[in-house]
Parts: sequence; structure tokens; C-alpha cells
Amino acid sequence: MGEMNRPVRAGFHFWWPVTVRWGDMDAMGHVNNMVYFQYVESARVGYCEAWGWESRDMSSARQGPVVVSQTFNYRRQLHYPAEVEVGLECTEIRRRSFVLSCAIFRKGSDEVIGDGTCAMAWLDYGADKAVELPAAVRERLAKG
Repeated sequence: MGEMNRPVRAGFHFWWPVTVRWGDMDAMGHVNNMVYFQYVESARVGYCEAWGWESRDMSSARQGPVVVSQTFNYRRQLHYPAEVEVGLECTEIRRRSFVLSCAIFRKGSDEVIGDGTCAMAWLDYGADKAVELPAAVRERLAKG
């Protein structure tokens, strides 16, 4: 992606703050590439909890979102100490899944550290298969 295709803050409605830890860095002195996925994971869990989709109920009747695919574009190096904000936005609603776009911004700035997507299927845990998104979930996603 070129500079023109980078995400902008206004494109996101859910925000999750992250403090970079010393242990997040690798031998090269910057945040390890896999840690970015952990930052996005924390935001995604917060997003799902905000809508009541991440219950601790593990019964076979439970349904909820599961990650089926992730991408991430590394734009800038990140070092300790730093404060960042992960933005999430639902950008596509499908029959049995949805796509969340994400971006990590340096706190209080428009500097994009990285961005990507996360496709999530709606899973019936007992049947171990994706099922149609419930109407209430579809409605919530459509509102942003």
C-alpha cells in the first residue's frame, strides 16, 4: 500500500489503548512482528466483550466469533517505551462471518504503525461449524 492507502483515524470507531512493554522487543531492538497480533487480539477481545460476544460460558450450546484469517502490514518500527491505540471497524458483513479492519496508531497522532484485517466466522461451538450471523449481531455490526 502506498501512503494514499493508509488508514485514517476517522475510519475507526472502537479504540483500545496499549502500552508497549520492554519484553515486547526482540533482539533487533524493536517490537517483534508477532506482538502486533497480540495488540490486535487484545483490541478484538475488548470489541467482542463490549457487545457481549465473549462470554466465559463454554457449553456446547454456545455460539460466538472465531478468527479464521488475519493479515497485518508493518508500516513503522515501534520501540519501548511507547503508547499506541488500536482502532477496529467492521468493514464487511457476510452471511456467516464478518471482517474487522484494524490499525495501530501512535497514541494521540495520525502515525500508522501498522494495519490489517481479521475475518471472523460465527461459530456454533457444539456443532463445530460456522452458522449464519444472528440478526442482532448483524445489526450491531452494521451500526459500526
